[in-house]
Amino acid sequence: MLRVKVCGIRRLEDALLAGELGAWAVGFVFWPGSPRFIDPYRAKRICAALPPWLVPVGVFVDQSSDHITHVASLVRLGAVQLHGNEPAEMVERLPHRVIKSVAVTPSFDPSAVDAVPARAAVLLDAHDPERHGGTGIAVDWSRAAAAARRRPVLLAGGLRPENVRTAVDTVRPFGIDVSSGVEASPGVKDAGRLRALFAALDK
Repeated sequence: MLRVKVCGIRRLEDALLAGELGAWAVGFVFWPGSPRFIDPYRAKRICAALPPWLVPVGVFVDQSSDHITHVASLVRLGAVQLHGNEPAEMVERLPHRVIKSVAVTPSFDPSAVDAVPARAAVLLDAHDPERHGGTGIAVDWSRAAAAARRRPVLLAGGLRPENVRTAVDTVRPFGIDVSSGVEASPGVKDAGRLRALFAALDK
């Protein structure tokens, strides 16, 4: 069964709707450079109201392992997502479930996913050294599919109701990560687009 993570959550109602529609996880961005940044204490209040089966994931970009661990403990995250240039040593060291992003650049070599430690899930996203995700830019699905044949991947990057079925059929990921494609504005999800995305996946 395809796993769906809805990222960039800033409102409880968006997280609850994502869970109601069938999401496996919701993502909270704790990198201050993002327009979807959320204060950890606000995220903690949202997470306290979530159903126990909906996994809260914290997104970090080149932040220290001490900071990540502190926020993960405060918010009670189910997993952490490293979305920068974090070394493999950090992935191995963190005492949490880890998702590690790999940027799909124009010169992306699918074997790059082999460098991510086996304990981490791999997330393929568009390359953007400034915004680090949530760009609405789609990755090269043929290259992503080649990576998915090497190991299971989560697919991100420009996924929206209009293209998600084709993306999933092409890449065959074990899950997807959506953000801007189901938004009214950064950090504010559009209920109609969220419903349309899950409807497209059910076809």
